[in-house]
Amino acid sequence: MAPLKWIAGLVLAGSLASCAPQVTDATTDATTPDDGSTDIASLFVSDLIANATAAEQEQQAQEKRFLACTQDDSLVVNLGYAKYRGYHDASTGLNYWKGVRYAAPPVGNLRWQPPQPLPLKLNAPITDANSFGPICPQSLPAVPGAAFIPGNEDCLYVNVYAPPNAAKLPVLVYIHEGGYGFGDGTHDMTEIINANDKGFVAVTLQYRLGAFGWLSSSEVKNRGVVNAGMLDQALALAWVKLYICQFGGDPSRVTISGESAGGGSVLYHGIAVKGNLGNLLYKQGIAASPYLPFQYKYDDPQPTNKYYAFSQAAGCPSTGNVFDCLVGKDTTTLQQASFAVTQASTYGYCPRHYIMNRPSQQLATKKMNGQNLLVGHNANEGGLFVPPFITTEADLTGWLQGAQFPNLSPAQINTILAANPNNELTNATGPHYETNGLTGATAVQVAQDANGQQQRGNNIYAEATFACPAYWLASAYAAPGSSSYLYQYSVPYAYHGSDVAAYFGPQTPNQSNDFVKAFRKIWGNFVLTGNPSISAQIANGASAANPNAPHPATNWPAYSDNTPQLMNLNTTGGTAVQAPLPWGPLVTTFQEPGLKNAISLASAAQWEGGRKARCDVYKSLGASIPL
Repeated sequence: MAPLKWIAGLVLAGSLASCAPQVTDATTDATTPDDGSTDIASLFVSDLIANATAAEQEQQAQEKRFLACTQDDSLVVNLGYAKYRGYHDASTGLNYWKGVRYAAPPVGNLRWQPPQPLPLKLNAPITDANSFGPICPQSLPAVPGAAFIPGNEDCLYVNVYAPPNAAKLPVLVYIHEGGYGFGDGTHDMTEIINANDKGFVAVTLQYRLGAFGWLSSSEVKNRGVVNAGMLDQALALAWVKLYICQFGGDPSRVTISGESAGGGSVLYHGIAVKGNLGNLLYKQGIAASPYLPFQYKYDDPQPTNKYYAFSQAAGCPSTGNVFDCLVGKDTTTLQQASFAVTQASTYGYCPRHYIMNRPSQQLATKKMNGQNLLVGHNANEGGLFVPPFITTEADLTGWLQGAQFPNLSPAQINTILAANPNNELTNATGPHYETNGLTGATAVQVAQDANGQQQRGNNIYAEATFACPAYWLASAYAAPGSSSYLYQYSVPYAYHGSDVAAYFGPQTPNQSNDFVKAFRKIWGNFVLTGNPSISAQIANGASAANPNAPHPATNWPAYSDNTPQLMNLNTTGGTAVQAPLPWGPLVTTFQEPGLKNAISLASAAQWEGGRKARCDVYKSLGASIPL
C-alpha cells in the first residue's frame, strides 16, 4: 500500500479530556473545543480519523482487486519513510522485525506534543530490523528500594512477529504494562503465536512514560497535549492500520491487548470519541487486570501540584509559566525529576495523569469502540500496592481517607467499609490461605499474604482498581452486536502481573504445561474467532483422568448483565513449595509433579461473597472517587 499523506493524530484526545475537545461523531469536524478555539489535540483527532478512514477505504479497494496482504520474500518492508529488513529464526519458525520506528523522536520542542509521523523519504536505505529500540525513560512506583532506571526519549518503536509467508492473518497488538510509568515493548510473542499454530501476526509497542507521557496542567494543555503517552499508542494503532499488510497481517482483524496499564489502555481506547469510532482502529480487545486509577481534570489541584513539583525538581520555577524551561532541559535532568516526584508520592503510586470523561459513566452507556472483548483479572491483585502496616480498622480508614479515596466523605468511606465487612484484626501469624471464591471465607477477609484489616484493604484496592473495571468492561460490551467474556486467573499465587508468564512465557514453575496451553489457546481463539472457547481436551488437560469429559469452556457463555458468569482459571494438585512474593510474604505455590487443570464456570455476581455488588458500590461513588 502506498504511504498516505497524514498527520497522525489520536482519537482519544477528545474523549479522554473532560475539558479538552469532545468528539461526538467520528465523521464530523473534531476541531472545536468547548471554549471555541482550535487546539493541538483536536487537530490531532481530526487528522487521524480522516487518515485512518482513508486507509480503510484503500484497503477495501485492494480487496476488490484481489490484492492480498502478504510478506515480500526478501522480508523488506517499505514504509514510505523508511525501509526495514526483517529476519527469520529457524529455531522458532517465525519472522521478526524489531526496532521499527513509528514516530519521530519526541525530544526538544516535540516534548509533550502529539507524536509526529516521519516524513516520506524516497529511496530510503534499508535498515536491518534485528534488535529492539531503546526503552523509554522509566519511573518506578513509589515503593521502598525503587531504583532509578534511565531510558531514551527516542523510544517510539514497534516490533512485529509473523509466521513465514503470512497472508492476511489476524493481528494481536500488545500494549505493555507498568502503571504508565515503566515497562517496555520487548515482550516476546513467539510462544503465544506458536501455541496457536502460527495463526496470527503480533505487534508490541512502546509509548512515553512518567512525566514524559502524562504531564498535565493548564499550561501543558495550552502549549501541547496532556496525554502524550496515550496519543503515542493511538499513532501506533494507526501505524498498524496502514502498514501491517506488508507483514502479512489483516488490518481489518486487529485485536488490541494489554495487562495492567496496558489493559487500562484497552479500556480507554474503547471509550475513545464516546465510542463512535467503531472498528476504525481495531476490532477486538483483550484487557487483563485493567488498571483504572483516579481520573482528574487536567487543571485539578492534584495534577497541577505534580506539574510544579516536577518543574521544581528539574530546576525550573515552582509557579507560573514553566513549560519553556522544561522543554529546554536535558533528558537526564528531566528523567531524574520524574523519578524523584514519583518516589515522593503515596505508596504504590505511579504517574497517571489521565484527563478524560469518567469511564464509570461512559462504560454504562455501552457505546464502545471495537466489537468483542475478553477481559480478566487475577485472584490477588492488591497486596503489591497497599502499604503493609494496616492492623486496625482505624489504620484502614486512615489509609482509605488519606491516600486511596481522598475525595470521599467519611460517610462514603463507611459505605465502602460496610460493603466489605470484616471485624478481625490483622494477625501476622495467620490464618493465611487461598479462598475458593464461593464458599467459606472470601477475599475480603483472608488471603495467603494477609488477613484481617490488611486483607480488607488489599481487596478494596484490588476490586476498585482492577477487578471491578474488568466487570464494568464486560458489561459495557454485553450489548447488541458485541460480546464479552470474563475470567479470573487464580493459579496460586495469583498476584498482580503473575498471569503474563502464562500467556507469553517463559512459564513459571507453578504454571503447568496443560494450563499454559489452555490459557494461550483462550487468547489465541479469541484473536482468531472473537470467541475464547477451547476444546474439552485442552480445558481438562492431557493429565486429567478423562481429558474428553464435557467442559463448560467448550461453549464459554458471553457475559450477561442478567446472569453474569466468569471462567475461573486454576489448577489443583501438585507439590507444595514455599515461595516469597515480590513484596516479602511467603506463600504456598504448587509445582509438578501432579498439577492438573481446574478450569470452571462460576457466577460472577456471587463470586467472592458478592463481588458484583461491591463493584456497584464503587460505580455509585465514581464521580467522587473519581473513576
